[in-house]
Amino acid sequence: MSNVHKFIKGILCILVVTSTATAVTAEESVLVTVKAHSSATERHDRGRYLIKITGCNDCHTPGYAEAGGKIPEKDWLTGDSMGWRGPWGTTYASNLRQYMQLLSEDQWVKIAHTAQFRPPMPWFALHDMTEQDLRAIYRFIRNMGPAGEPAPAYVPPEKEPQGPYILFPQTSK
Repeated sequence: MSNVHKFIKGILCILVVTSTATAVTAEESVLVTVKAHSSATERHDRGRYLIKITGCNDCHTPGYAEAGGKIPEKDWLTGDSMGWRGPWGTTYASNLRQYMQLLSEDQWVKIAHTAQFRPPMPWFALHDMTEQDLRAIYRFIRNMGPAGEPAPAYVPPEKEPQGPYILFPQTSK
């Protein structure tokens, strides 16, 4: 075999090895991208699921409970001007779409596991959630982006709220 043929054969071997390696790398890259996309989609779906089953929308999405949950997702979690009045004063469901924009994911997890909010917020349920679930909720809400207006500010017990409110009955201890 002539030197030219050996040279061409060597070049062809290099091309075959290079193209095979490139194809394998490209395939691995596609698999990594698909897995990352799949994982992100799973987290997004998990966040949506948790928001729905834990009742976040019941208070934090205006009209959600009254509409039997038939509120478009784009309108979720923008807070509500309906007050919740009791011995603690009057509280309002915050605009979670704006709130989550102010926090890092780690800050949210820490707050969710430690904070004690005023009623009717079931903060104790957040304390029992797994870190993975809290992170899915955070990512879902954060991904929705900011929307809506801030909820009204807390009203102390001795002051009368301006807008509509639900009055909790006084309980005897």
